[in-house]
Amino acid sequence: MESLSIWSSAIVLIFLMDPLGNIPILLSVLKGIDPKRQRAIIARELLIALGILLVFLFMGKPLLNFLHLQQEAVTISGGIILLIIGLRMIFPTRDGLMGPQPDGEPFIVPLAIPLIAGPSVLAMLMLMTQSGPSKMTHWFFALLIAWTITAAILLVAPKLLKVLRERGLIALERLMGMILVMMAVQMLIDGVKIL
Repeated sequence: MESLSIWSSAIVLIFLMDPLGNIPILLSVLKGIDPKRQRAIIARELLIALGILLVFLFMGKPLLNFLHLQQEAVTISGGIILLIIGLRMIFPTRDGLMGPQPDGEPFIVPLAIPLIAGPSVLAMLMLMTQSGPSKMTHWFFALLIAWTITAAILLVAPKLLKVLRERGLIALERLMGMILVMMAVQMLIDGVKIL
């Protein structure tokens, strides 16, 4: 039962980090940069994102208490964020999921935040700590598993693009978007039920 909760939480976090959906954005942001430098940038941004995610995992509950936020507010707002992201994955805009990207080598934005450590992942981590403060070890391992899988996918992004081609990645992103929309609706239902 414990491993199931760890793995199911990790899967949710992987969906929220959306490594497959982020590959086209990642490649467009890193276009024109030497392939060896690209790997170094991806690794750096992944480590920055992990640090941010760990801060939110361990400081999420005190932050909620400090801001006087209840679980229902986090659940409903997290559901709204997931719904918007899921809809943007299914019906992408011309500028992509996160809008126009700045020129030059990225630093923290947009790769670490918001692509990997995005608002939906941060909201989910705060929700996890709020709903199960006694399961911090589970949430920690779930986050490490999700981050490791996301890191592995993003580090092989150029090779993955060659295998799946752009159409395959688009299809996977749409599928993940549909799953996120369903998860968002469930979060909204849960939040309204608690209210």
